Amino acid sequence: MASGQKLEARQKIIFIELKEAEKISFKKNIVQSCRIILEKRIAVAQQAMQQAQESANSEEKSSAGDKYETARAMGQQSRDMNAKQLEEANRDLAFIHLLPVSKIFNVVQNGSVVITNHFTFFIALGLGIIEADGKKVVLLSPSAPVARMLTGKKAGEQFLFNGVKTKIIDIY
Repeated sequence: MASGQKLEARQKIIFIELKEAEKISFKKNIVQSCRIILEKRIAVAQQAMQQAQESANSEEKSSAGDKYETARAMGQQSRDMNAKQLEEANRDLAFIHLLPVSKIFNVVQNGSVVITNHFTFFIALGLGIIEADGKKVVLLSPSAPVARMLTGKKAGEQFLFNGVKTKIIDIY
């Protein structure tokens, strides 16, 4: 191989690595946004649980015993609901920490960024739409219908989404 060809081949490798580094950086930014959302949910649930507990504890027993018991029961229900939300957010946060964000995927699966001609998806948790690096990203649960439709597909494949033909441009 001539010296010029070696240099050209090396430049291609560097370009590919930079592109992969950018993809990994983008994926890490998405995951960081997910962490922030989940940490906020955890803080809100903890605060709500504390307030519900304080409210239930502060109810004074009155001559209207049923009113007291009803208020305490409602406070306990509120605390239980917030405890469930806290548990779910903690479970989701643990899940997001386990995602292989430095891995580039060729097939859509959990932890994949899927670029289409219409949307950018991240398959991990259904947390809505975020903005990462100036791009809107739809955060999908793996059990969401569109995520199930995408799972196993490769770049270049097409699928029908809301009656619109959509093409997968890239996966990582």
